[in-house]
Amino acid sequence: MARSVHSNRAARTRPVVVDGRHQAADGNPARNDVPLSPVRTDIPAPTVPPDGADNGDAGGAARPAVPTGRRGDAPPSPRPMSAPFEGFRRAHPSALPVTGAWRPGDPAGRRQFLSFPAARPFALEGGGLLRGVTLAYETWGELTPDRDNAVLVCHALTGDSHAAGGLDPGHPSPGWWADVVGPGRAIDTDRWFVVCVNVLAGCQGTTGPASLHPDDGRPWASRFPVVTIRDMVRTQAAVADHLGIDRWAFVAGGSMGGMQALEWGVMYPERVGGLLPIATAAAASAQQIGWWSSGRRTISMDPRWRGGEYYDAEPGDGPHEGLATARMVSMMTFRSDDVFSARFGREVVEPVEGFTLWQRFQVERYLEYQGHKLVRRFDANTYLLLTKAMDLHDLGRGRGGMAPAFGRLRAPLMSVGVTSDILYPPHQSREIVDLATLAGVPASYAELDSPHGHDAFLIESDQLGAIIDEFIARLEAHDA
Repeated sequence: MARSVHSNRAARTRPVVVDGRHQAADGNPARNDVPLSPVRTDIPAPTVPPDGADNGDAGGAARPAVPTGRRGDAPPSPRPMSAPFEGFRRAHPSALPVTGAWRPGDPAGRRQFLSFPAARPFALEGGGLLRGVTLAYETWGELTPDRDNAVLVCHALTGDSHAAGGLDPGHPSPGWWADVVGPGRAIDTDRWFVVCVNVLAGCQGTTGPASLHPDDGRPWASRFPVVTIRDMVRTQAAVADHLGIDRWAFVAGGSMGGMQALEWGVMYPERVGGLLPIATAAAASAQQIGWWSSGRRTISMDPRWRGGEYYDAEPGDGPHEGLATARMVSMMTFRSDDVFSARFGREVVEPVEGFTLWQRFQVERYLEYQGHKLVRRFDANTYLLLTKAMDLHDLGRGRGGMAPAFGRLRAPLMSVGVTSDILYPPHQSREIVDLATLAGVPASYAELDSPHGHDAFLIESDQLGAIIDEFIARLEAHDA
């Protein structure tokens, strides 16, 4: 573990810890009040703040009043059942890309690349080999001469290597953990050398289904094999070797990133000084598999998916409806009922007299907006592969169960749950602590007290910052 170095982090409001629960200084849960203004077709598109990896835009927006009929007016005539989205589409289909994947020739931004020699194929856990693998990664801060200050942060499902920093060429969205990673932040890049790698099968620079196959120069598409969290971790180990990092001071990540952090502890116990898994699980549950498989089925039912062979299609002729709908489904699991109810209630978008089948509520417009937003920066085949990798996640698979798997851990662990998380409920984060404790590993539990659901790890930066401070202090005490 790196020696203790005084951080020059600027003072910021910190939550206090009350009975193990983090609250804002005034005793209330920390909030994120960025306004949301979903897009309409009959008015100029408003400015909407970009979001992070899995989260939507926080905040609310003004709602139009719903007119009521006047006494004496004739009753409205019956309205026919028409096709969905007629007259209400946010963007013409031709404006939506076939894939939002980064391609060679696009601005690289902060990305750096590591390519495996063609003669060195990458063996996958499920069988098969990948040749010509390239990994995209980003770094912040400087590595010390002793190389003892390296931290790995692992991204969630729709994240990428751009964990920190703002908008710039090659990065249409700010860093997904920009309020956590950076100078003076909780993971202070004036102290730590921070690395983030776009996962294998991703779509933002690392080899994935939108990448070109080395044999014929055409996209891998449906030929790309299933990958696992363990495959992702092995590619990250290759980046660590390339950078000359023998041991991470700690590995942190939320959701799918938390799965990677846990696998690092099991697969490379001597190469990790601490583990910070957030809003994740030791193994995917039946309900989680059900949610993600529903999204995959939605994409596969889009006729423009074409069995995964859609990269040669014209703009607007890709599987954007399938991917957008899958995103709509997942967004409902990323936030809590309280947040949706408070922000949208039962207000409608198109106030009309009478009813039509496709007359929308405000929450529908928000979800549609989030779906089309993802289409512009993500890839449908990558969505299929990464959600399958999350379903396959099971630390005990092939290791004789959870007890032997956790018995491999050597690094102190802090597992973080979210009070309102319905996708990865807090009891799963507590289970990680219980399993580690039974294995004799120093383990503790912390909780984000937030109404924002699963996305709280991307929103509640002050609460999470206090938890990270405590985690780092415990690591330093353990190494003292």
